Amino acid sequence: MSNKRELLRDPKRGKIAGVCAGLSDYFNMELWLVRIIFVSAVLLTGGPFFVVAYIAAWFILDIKKPVEHSRSEYSHDDPLEVKFKVWQKGEPPRRALQDLKERLTRVDTRLQEMERYVTSSEFTVSREINKL
Repeated sequence: MSNKRELLRDPKRGKIAGVCAGLSDYFNMELWLVRIIFVSAVLLTGGPFFVVAYIAAWFILDIKKPVEHSRSEYSHDDPLEVKFKVWQKGEPPRRALQDLKERLTRVDTRLQEMERYVTSSEFTVSREINKL
């Protein structure tokens, strides 16, 4: 899998041409935040530069192709990604907290299993054999 990111328009998620939606995908930000930044930039600078840049991006950028998802991508067996900022993935805070809690529970269980093994006589015997 390639880590190469490409700036593309996303008209399905966009209001006008999908330029802000494409920017939100490229920079991994929430769409509403990109729209607020764009509108603020237009209003605070008088607008001509950003409006022209938006129109140019509309014509220059390619359209994002729809992605086919396999069922394995939605498997709950995959490790969960920790969201440092809730708005990065568009996930509600309650779900992000639940994901983090589940991940920490799994880590705690693994840590308990490791501690149980290290304090066992099996570990001591294995360590002594390896010293020989």
